[in-house]
Amino acid sequence: MKTIYLLIMLIALLSCGHKRTETSAVSDKNWTDEQLLDTVQYQTFQYFWNGAEPNSGMACERIHTDGDYPKNDASVVTLGGTGFGVMAILVGVERGFITRQEALERYQKIVSFLKQADRFHGAWPHWLNGETGKVAPFSKKDDGGDLVETAFMVQGLLAVAEYFKEGTPAEQQLVADINQLWHEVEWDWYTKGGEDVLYWHWSPNYGWDMNFAVGGYNECLIMYILAASSPTHPIKPSVYHKGWTVNGNIANDTVYYDLPTVLNYYEHSDDPIGPLFWAHYSYLGLNPKGLKDIYANYWELTTNHAKIHHRYCVDNPKGYKGYGSKQWGLTSSYSMKGYAGHHPGDADLGVISPTAALSSFPYTPAESMEFLKYLYTEADSLVGVYGPYDAYSHTAAWCKPHYLAIDQGPIPVMIENHRSGLLWNLFMANEDVNRGLNLLGFSIE
Repeated sequence: MKTIYLLIMLIALLSCGHKRTETSAVSDKNWTDEQLLDTVQYQTFQYFWNGAEPNSGMACERIHTDGDYPKNDASVVTLGGTGFGVMAILVGVERGFITRQEALERYQKIVSFLKQADRFHGAWPHWLNGETGKVAPFSKKDDGGDLVETAFMVQGLLAVAEYFKEGTPAEQQLVADINQLWHEVEWDWYTKGGEDVLYWHWSPNYGWDMNFAVGGYNECLIMYILAASSPTHPIKPSVYHKGWTVNGNIANDTVYYDLPTVLNYYEHSDDPIGPLFWAHYSYLGLNPKGLKDIYANYWELTTNHAKIHHRYCVDNPKGYKGYGSKQWGLTSSYSMKGYAGHHPGDADLGVISPTAALSSFPYTPAESMEFLKYLYTEADSLVGVYGPYDAYSHTAAWCKPHYLAIDQGPIPVMIENHRSGLLWNLFMANEDVNRGLNLLGFSIE
C-alpha cells in the first residue's frame, strides 16, 4: 500500500502539468526504506515518461528544468539513454505507475521512430533529432553509427521483447518489430573488414577516421555479448578474446583499498579504478550474479568496483566537503567544469553523482541506502521532479537543476534488479543472448 508520503509526492508530481516544471521533494525523517525506494524509482521513471521527447517517445539527452539549453539541444534524443529508459518503463508497469497498455503504446511509438530513423549498417548514431529522426552529430566526425549506444538500445529492447512475447497480437507485433531491428544490426561489419576487435564508430562522411577500437575493461561488455549473440550478423569468438580482452591482458588486475579490481581498468587511465557507470550500463540486463568466464567473476568485479568507490569517499584523500559514508560515488556526469569523467584518483573533482551510489544498490545495498536517506531526509534541495539532480559539489557550492538520461536511467532499473531482479530475469531469458554467452565461454552459476 502506498504511504501518505508517497501519495503526497505523486499528487505533487502529477499536478505539475508541463514536463519541464520543477517541484521540490517531500522530506520526512521517518520514511521507511520501501517508501524511499518507491519514490526515487517513481521520480526517475518520470524522466522517461512525462519527460520524453513528444514526437518520438525517446529519452531526451538532457532535461534542464531551469530552461537553460546553451546548445539549443532540448529536442536531441539519446540512443543509450532510451535503451535504459525502455527498461525503466517496464519498472513503471510492474510498480503500478502506468498500465501495461500505456507502456505498449509508448513502445510502439519508440520502435516506429527507430525503424525510420537514420542508421548506418544497422547501427543508430549516438544522438538523433527527435523531431526528424536524422542524426544529430555527437562531434564533427561522430555523425554516423555508434555501436556502443546501439548495444545499450538493443539491450533494453530485448528485455521489452521478453516481457511481451506471450502477449496479445498487438504485443507480439511489437516483439516482431523489435526482433527486426535486432536482426538488422550488422555487428560483424564493425570489425572494419574482419579485424579481431569491434570499432565504436563509423561515419558516412569520415569512414573509420575516429578509429576507436574497443578493448580493455570499460562499459562496453554488453556490445561484445550482443555482437556474439546476433542470429544474423555475429562476430567470431576471437573478436572478443583478442579485441575486448586485449589478448588476455584485461585480466591483469590490481588491488585498491584492499580489494582486487578483478579486471584491468588502467588500460584507459593511470588510476586503478574507473567511473561507476562501468558497473551499471552493461549490467542493466546482463546479470553479473554467478556470471563467469576465464577472465573474471563478474559479481566480484562489479561489487568490488562499488565498494572501492565507497571506501575511497569515506577515506576522502583530497579532503572534499561532504564525502563520507552518506555521500559517495563518482561517475561521468555534469560538473562545475562541464561534463567530466569522475572516478577515484586524479579525476576526482569533488563532485558526487547520485546515480553512482543509487545504481549500485545490487552491489552495496546498505551503503546505497545510506546515501538515498541522506538525499531525501537531509538534502532534498538536491532532488527535483525527476529525482536527484545529476551531480553536485559541496566543496564548490555547486548544483544545477539539470538531468542526463544516461544517469537517470540506471537508477530505477538497477534498484528494481536489487528489489526483484526484473530486468535481469527478462534479458537473461533471451535465447539469442544465452547462445552468445555460451559461444564466448561464459558460465552462469
